[in-house]
Amino acid sequence: MKVLIITYYWPPAGGSGVQRWLKFVKYLQDFDITPVIYTVENSSYAIQDDILEKEIPKNVEVIRRKIFEPNNFGAFLGTKNKKSSAGFLNPKPGILGKALRYIRANYFIPDARKFWIKPSIKFLKKHIPNQGIDLIITTGPPHSLHLIGLQLKKELNMKWISDFRDPWTEIDYFHHLPLTKASLNKHQDFEKEVAQYSDQIIVIGNAMKDYFSSLNKNTVVITNGYDNEIKKDTPFLDDSFTITHVGMMNSDRNPKVLWNVLKELCDEHKDFKSDLIVRLIGKVSIEVEKSILDLENNVDNLGYLNHHEIQKYQNSTQLLLLCINNVPKAKGIITGKIFEYLQAKRPILAIGPEDGDAADILNQTDSGKIFGFENKRELKKHILELYKLFKKNKLVVNSKDIQKYHRKELTRKLAKVIHQTIEKN
Repeated sequence: MKVLIITYYWPPAGGSGVQRWLKFVKYLQDFDITPVIYTVENSSYAIQDDILEKEIPKNVEVIRRKIFEPNNFGAFLGTKNKKSSAGFLNPKPGILGKALRYIRANYFIPDARKFWIKPSIKFLKKHIPNQGIDLIITTGPPHSLHLIGLQLKKELNMKWISDFRDPWTEIDYFHHLPLTKASLNKHQDFEKEVAQYSDQIIVIGNAMKDYFSSLNKNTVVITNGYDNEIKKDTPFLDDSFTITHVGMMNSDRNPKVLWNVLKELCDEHKDFKSDLIVRLIGKVSIEVEKSILDLENNVDNLGYLNHHEIQKYQNSTQLLLLCINNVPKAKGIITGKIFEYLQAKRPILAIGPEDGDAADILNQTDSGKIFGFENKRELKKHILELYKLFKKNKLVVNSKDIQKYHRKELTRKLAKVIHQTIEKN
């Protein structure tokens, strides 16, 4: 059985977007499925991690085709930083920034990779019939790739699975975009058509499932996960009271309540101030940097690190910080990092909806606690309790039932979905 996976993010791309399908491809052959990758050849990824190329199985065919990207996201958002992404919308853009954002929102629908759609369809229409491909999978964002799958479905009558790593019109920053009514309708029409034509939809959480199930009943949840084995021996832990956040932290993900609590605890307890280190790994917005000025002597901002280096910090930290975006659809957000946090077996401290999808995972696995965006009193009490355990060398976590989030177990579930989709009349 052979499946064609159409993905924009593929090594040497770094960051969270590449992990999901890189790991699926790693294990699919264990379930009698041969993956073929169709991806871009000349993209300027916002983040690159050359080490990830070593994780691609040597016998996997990777087809790369040139993509025309009129500009990088940074230019569309009114910044000069090539490493910008849609998650870092400037909250106070100038006149040029506003104009560029308007163009980005209304003339590049569904996204700036739209110019890869037609040449990809033209190439794949000729390529697929001679390659024994049984099924097509598209993964987004960018959601332009789903439009490739949609057209191939229509013209070749192929079985097709659309995978949504993030929502489309429900994504966290969508409400920031200056969309005209016509543009919003176009997004919604595309999303609806993709959902209804898909033989199967895969999403990463229950809130997304509820949304897409209203468009297509064949919607299933396959979360992200972790890949390494759980270490049975006790890792070497930091001597300091380290609170480590891994991943992008934009203004929506800025845990202001936490910074306020930490500042108060530093002012009230000298030992706490001397022991505390807030470690930030990944891109941090200017708004976040301003928010932590009062804690700057206790902050270690490491920037982007490769995946291997990140794991070392995750395993040795005292606490792992998980921040959910403070946006209207926050309950449905599950950051991919939560699963690698589970693998690290360190206590998780989360800021976000106390009744959301991420909260469900933490509660079901007993891996940490989550506090609402304004729940200052309980958060402060909890951190002080954790600090006291740290001082006694008793800060541990006894999580449970996390093996189901291992990448191989998730691929087993994916393989079952693929087989069922192909066999379905």
